[in-house]
Parts: sequence; C-alpha cells; structure tokens
Amino acid sequence: MIEKSTFRHSMCLLLLGIAFSVNINAQTALPIILDERERGRVVDEILEDRLDNLLPKLMEREDIDMWIIISREYNEDPVMKTMLPSTWLNARRRTIMVFSRIEDSTGIEKLAIARYSVGRLLKGAWNIDVYPDQWEALIDVIVRQDPQSIGINISEHFALADGLVHTEYDALFEYLPSKYHNRIVSAEGLSIAWLETRSEKELAIYPMICRMGHSILQEGLSEKVIHPGITSTDDVVWWLRNRVTELGLDTWFHPTVSIQRKDSENFDHLRTFSKRPDERIIQHGDLLHVDFGITYLRLNTDQQQHFYVLKPGETEVPSSLIEAFSRTRRLQDILTTAFKDGKSGNKVLEEALAQAQSEGIVASIYTHPIGFHGHAAGPTIGLWDQQGGVSGRGDYPLFPNTAYSIELNASSEIPEWGKIIRIMLEEDGVFDGSEFWYLDGRQQGIFTIPR
Repeated sequence: MIEKSTFRHSMCLLLLGIAFSVNINAQTALPIILDERERGRVVDEILEDRLDNLLPKLMEREDIDMWIIISREYNEDPVMKTMLPSTWLNARRRTIMVFSRIEDSTGIEKLAIARYSVGRLLKGAWNIDVYPDQWEALIDVIVRQDPQSIGINISEHFALADGLVHTEYDALFEYLPSKYHNRIVSAEGLSIAWLETRSEKELAIYPMICRMGHSILQEGLSEKVIHPGITSTDDVVWWLRNRVTELGLDTWFHPTVSIQRKDSENFDHLRTFSKRPDERIIQHGDLLHVDFGITYLRLNTDQQQHFYVLKPGETEVPSSLIEAFSRTRRLQDILTTAFKDGKSGNKVLEEALAQAQSEGIVASIYTHPIGFHGHAAGPTIGLWDQQGGVSGRGDYPLFPNTAYSIELNASSEIPEWGKIIRIMLEEDGVFDGSEFWYLDGRQQGIFTIPR
C-alpha cells in the first residue's frame, strides 16, 4: 500500500502551485511540476483509489460480475493502459486482468493471470506448476467463481472500449467451457464508465493541469515569442512543442496556430483542421487562434484561445472582434446549460443548436469527453461535419463526474474586414451531475499581443 502521507505531500506541492498562480494572475503563472518519482506516487495513489473505491460501484452499475481484460506487450487494450502502475510502461508478455465482484461485499477481487503481479495492485494468480498453460489458469478462476456475466472489451461504436484483439478473443472462446459462452457480454458500458468517471482525487488535481496549459499559452502567444512581420505560425507551434518538452510534460497532439485577417480568404473547416499552410508570417492586426493540449499525471487538456496582434497605435481589440468573441462565449453557456444527467449527447446537441438559432447565433458544436485520452470515452456532442447528431457515440448519455472539452465556434461578420470569421473556443470542464464548471475558468476576452 502507498503511504497516505506521501500522496498528501505530493498534493501539497500541487496545491501550493495552484495557490501561487492564483495569487499572481489566473491563467498566467506556471504551477509547480512534480519530478518523476513524485508523479509516480500520485499516479499510483489515484489508481489504487479508483480500483478500490470506484470500480466496484461501476461494476455494480453495469451489472457485470467478472471483467476480463487481455493484452500482449506493446499491443495493450486502451483500458488496460490506464490500469498499469507508474513503473509499468507496458504490459508484460500476455497480461490478463480479472476483476470479480465479491458476493455479499461492496469490494472486488483483483487478480493478474500473469507471470508477475501487476505492481501492488493486482495479485499474480498463475501457478505455472499447476497450470503450465496461461489460458487454463484463467479458466480455473472462471470455473471456481462461476460468474453469471463476464464482460470483455468489445464494442461497435467506441474504439476505446474495443481493445480485445481477434486472436485473444478466439483463444478465450477456444478454452472457455461451452456453458459460459452465453455469459460473455460486451463490457462497453463498464469500459466507458471506467475511462470517463473522474475520482475526487483526480478532480483535485485537474484544475492545476489545466492551469499549466493556460500558462504555457500565455507565454507562447505573447510578445516574448511573437514579433510581427518576422515570426511565423509554425515558429509558435514549435515553440509550444519545445516548451512542453523543456517542462518535462507531454502533449497528445501537435498544436496548431492559425490566422484570420482582413483578406480574401474565407473560413474552411478542412483548412482549419487538416489543410492549413505549413506557416504564415504573423502581422499586425491578425487574429490568432491556437489549439493546444498537454498530458500530465495521465490526464489531458484541450484548449483553444484567441489572441489579437495590436496595430501600431492600437491599445485594445476592435469592437467587432469583441462582439464576435462574446457571441461564442454565449454559445458556451447555451451548451453547458443543456447538460443533464442521463441526457444523450445528441439530445444536448439538438437543444443547444436550437437555442443558439433562436438567438441568432450561427453555431457549430463539436464537444468531446476528455480525461485519460484527449478525445476520450463518453458521449460525443456533435462533430464539425455532423451537426445533426452522431450515431452510436452521440446516443450515449451523460453521467456525473465526467469531464468535457467544450469545443465549438460561432460565425460573425466583421464589417471592416468585409468577411465572416469564426471564433473557435475550447475549454475543459466537469459535469458533476447537476451543473457544469470549468476546471481553470475560461477565456474572458481576446488577449492582446503585446499585453
């Protein structure tokens, strides 16, 4: 067991970083970043807490008696990756995890049918002298416990819940006695629940992780890095990548920086997401958009913000851009107000778009869950090219204590530019079952360069 005092010590460092940054200026100062050993302690304490206190409730909710997760080294099930201790960067050989509900108890039994125990969290239960074949060792556990429902990770709509590869699936059924075949069920709901539900300990540190992302953006999209007429968008992108590496953090996608300005170029989603020019020189009067995310303590951020490069003599953002920004902030409120426990992602999308239309907002919503993965498991609330709803993933309902990247845009006409622009915002937050709140606040207005 990990000493509680070590977790409290690590948390004190994290919270000290948050307090320090709050006292200076929200979204500016960088919180303290733990060294690798301290990170490992936090990761393992959180994982132990999730397995002991969260997983039993989720297995009961999804009515699964036994959950079997099978992976081979370097080809891990996405769920298994989140269950490995900090010192395990991959599975070893073939690793089989078995989680079983204990009759007349609120706890679960956690076993590893493998040559090793999985850290201190899953006890190794393969006696090779008794069962030379690993599959026979697994079948022995199944027969002895005689579960009525056996969940395996297969899913049509959710890739993150579809981690059981074909060869392992075939081997399982080859060895499994026929009486258990009809007890095999998809663990899709359980997999998603495990991935999407945030524990109290995770919610305690997630705001600090989002603060880190905001702080890096404040530094990178500033006069420290950007010199109009010289600096390119690609220069800023690679500055962000280098800064993440210097800080000992990770990113789950390559950041992007794009420009909207007074020219003949019209907004195009494909250009925004995949066909952007390699680099453009940043000029005075440009409206910059950045899409950026980091990974820390196994949790991810996804943030989009806007910055305006002041022209000589200018001291503030033009009023038409301020109005456009306010319109997208209003769209954020419309969307998060539609969140309700049990409501599907498609229903949330439908209601939010209808309300936006009634207010004269030309909206596009493409919000996704976030957590262990950037584009995480849970309800999809629109895709930029599917504003009528998303089959399968959009039908999944909202549950309490789940996190989302509120990603969307609203279009506005800028008269002095003679064109329509899109203000594209993205901020991370949590739905607690009754209301939505942003983990580190959200951008209040377009930032200027220089500040």
